[in-house]
Amino acid sequence: MALKQVSSNKCFEGFQKVFEHDSAELKCKMKFGIYLPPKAETGKCPVLYWLSGLTCTEQNFITKAGFHQAAAEHGLIVVAPDTSPRGCNIEGEDESWDFGTGAGFYVDATEDPWKTNYRMYSYIKNELPKLINANFPTDPERMSIFGHSMGGHGALILALKNPGKYKSVSAFAPICNPIQCQWGKKALGGYLGPDVSKWEAYDATQLVKSYPDSHLDILIDQGKDDQFLSAGQLLPDNFIAACTERKIPVVFRLQQASCFWNPWLLGCCFGYDHSYFFIATFINDHIKHHAKYLNA
Repeated sequence: MALKQVSSNKCFEGFQKVFEHDSAELKCKMKFGIYLPPKAETGKCPVLYWLSGLTCTEQNFITKAGFHQAAAEHGLIVVAPDTSPRGCNIEGEDESWDFGTGAGFYVDATEDPWKTNYRMYSYIKNELPKLINANFPTDPERMSIFGHSMGGHGALILALKNPGKYKSVSAFAPICNPIQCQWGKKALGGYLGPDVSKWEAYDATQLVKSYPDSHLDILIDQGKDDQFLSAGQLLPDNFIAACTERKIPVVFRLQQASCFWNPWLLGCCFGYDHSYFFIATFINDHIKHHAKYLNA
């Protein structure tokens, strides 16, 4: 499958690149970012896949997260794909920010008119890794996954639905129980139809209840002042309860607010929210988490 290089930038002695290709799974052109650490020049490296959230492209993570130095130090190839098909000319795909373009939700749609193109689950699980392994110096046996918000949901379900495929998984502010939140009901109902039993196959809280063993250490960071947490879109407590019941190891860190007095700001409480400022603060912890399991 032919790759077209869109950009290449030297970064921490490695290269941050963006490529475009024709996706057989999604039937459109797709872009992905890939960071090649210095170690990739002399040997094969493990691969860490990042899945972004609603409205994002491949650019958000590679320009805002600040992961490059840690990835370079640990010798990790980091791949950041787009979040949905693009330019499919489906009626209604650009009407909402939380459905359609930029909101593929990492499912394989079964409903018209989405089922032909909106197959992000199979794209991430099958097509993209085959493409990466065929064109870059990867070690296919060492692969992990993480993500943010909708992408955190994607990372969790891919790990839970494919035991042993990923060495580790982590997430920032993931949508943990989409069958119970408005984002999830809209997306899963639109892509999969009204049968809620079909939705459960893409719900991390439901999937963990039948996960076959405990050999999966999960790291989740959540900002306490995340507006979507308080709005009931993320529901991490439901996922933690399910993991506890099944004895699945999970480290859940609720990152607190800091209160202080400042004469210019007249005293303020600032907490971690849903933004990339939050992600950039803790990204090195996640890189280290994955490097441990990838032997990097």
